[in-house]
Amino acid sequence: MAEPKIKYDRQLRIWGEQGQAALEKASVCLLNCGPTGSETLKNLVLGGIGSITVVDGSKVEVGDLGNNFMVDETSLGESKAKCVCAFLQELNDAVKATFIEEFPEKLIESNPSFFSQFTLVIATQLVEDKMLKLDRICREANVMIVFARSYGLTGLVRVSVKEHTVIESKPDHFLDDHRLNNPWPELKRFVESIDVNVPDPVAHKHIPYVVILVKMAEEWAQSHGGTLPSTREEKNELKDLLTSRMIGLDEDNYKEAVDAYYKLFSSRGISSDLMQILNDNCAEIDSNSSDFWVMVAALKEFVALEGGGEVPLEGSIPDMTSSTEQYVNLQKVYQAKAEADFLAMEKHVQNSLKKIGRDPNSISKMTIKVFCKNTRKLKVCRYRMIQEEFNSPSLSVLQNYLTDEKYSMAAGFYILLRAVDRFAANYNSFPGQFDGEIDEDISRLKTLAVSLLTDLGCNGSILSEDLIKEICRFGAAELHAVSALIGGIASQEVIKLITKQFTPMIGTFIFNGIDQKSKLMLL
Repeated sequence: MAEPKIKYDRQLRIWGEQGQAALEKASVCLLNCGPTGSETLKNLVLGGIGSITVVDGSKVEVGDLGNNFMVDETSLGESKAKCVCAFLQELNDAVKATFIEEFPEKLIESNPSFFSQFTLVIATQLVEDKMLKLDRICREANVMIVFARSYGLTGLVRVSVKEHTVIESKPDHFLDDHRLNNPWPELKRFVESIDVNVPDPVAHKHIPYVVILVKMAEEWAQSHGGTLPSTREEKNELKDLLTSRMIGLDEDNYKEAVDAYYKLFSSRGISSDLMQILNDNCAEIDSNSSDFWVMVAALKEFVALEGGGEVPLEGSIPDMTSSTEQYVNLQKVYQAKAEADFLAMEKHVQNSLKKIGRDPNSISKMTIKVFCKNTRKLKVCRYRMIQEEFNSPSLSVLQNYLTDEKYSMAAGFYILLRAVDRFAANYNSFPGQFDGEIDEDISRLKTLAVSLLTDLGCNGSILSEDLIKEICRFGAAELHAVSALIGGIASQEVIKLITKQFTPMIGTFIFNGIDQKSKLMLL
């Protein structure tokens, strides 16, 4: 057991043992193992994904040696799927690796049930009509899918799944849940037991800043009609009041209180985002509801009853300047409240499970605890089908993207990547793929792109002529540098989806290698 922990030490620090266990149970299918697909799968194999299946019907050609590190000269003429699979297996012998020597396009048409066996499908370098069919197949089978494509100096990544719920979203910035402006009775009693005006300078500078802020907030409220500061001037007055209570310049606890005083003005109760989840139709649970929605239903009851409009307390406090005794006692107050909230939530979860005819202990205590600690950070991601996006995008949004200087290049690439698929369907090759035809291809591609925009209800004339020429100059090439970047982003999204940690991107990610910029477009 020690060996895997050492092997995956760094990533275990990010997504923990639960996340790693989810990865090791997952089975992933890769369609097309060119540089984009190989780079995506490489990152997952190194991370310890459970099993991989590589599907590709092509043979290794000389051109593959210049952009795919997973093949070499000895691979020429061999099955690309077999060679890439063998190289990937060498990276991590704990991963079960298999390959199928068949073109993905044929598999999508002839054996759609094949994809239902996987946790997630990574589809790379698929043209539009095959994307649409695969998306529909995976939706019906409830299989997650990540589309990735590199094309010259551009590329895209798009996640598609009916619904993805996240408990551990781990946002970069989030206000601590200390309830400084809404203390519960036990915290109030603890604060009242400490004299912030103690004459002993040593004791004075070891009072936890949480105590100082709660005291100051109560003192302010008593002299201002029971309300906390609301205007900037009032908030500055409270800040000055905190500073005035310092006995000496070396009182770090008061400096911490001044730095954290803005926490007094955090909104009470639950956020609008969480309210939206609580009021979601899925919160009306039945026997088919997932564990996530069962716990949301329980949370709704908790907020209305024991919580008094608040979610379960997270129960942790940061390190702060304090005497050891006071810090430990304060920590116990927070932990006791968190434990009491957890026990109340556990009962609500068990009651909810009973109501829908499930085993009341089918959701583990650990799962409920993790949910309680993250209730303010819950996320529900829902994705439109690719077909819906392609056939009826938000016209105003698309038009804004095309005319916005920051987004115009990304939007242009988005449209042109669709146009090159129409080009391939009409002419059986991609624009610029063959020497001597580039001028004619530019004209053909422009006609198709303008037609596409017109069909969508947008002004086709705003498309950049230079961008059309660049797309033709790319000649559908997969450049390794671009493929590695797109593969890295795609694998990151795969990990988010499988571990159910962090929030996966919603929309289409477009990379612009000409300007080294990227945009996320929601259509």
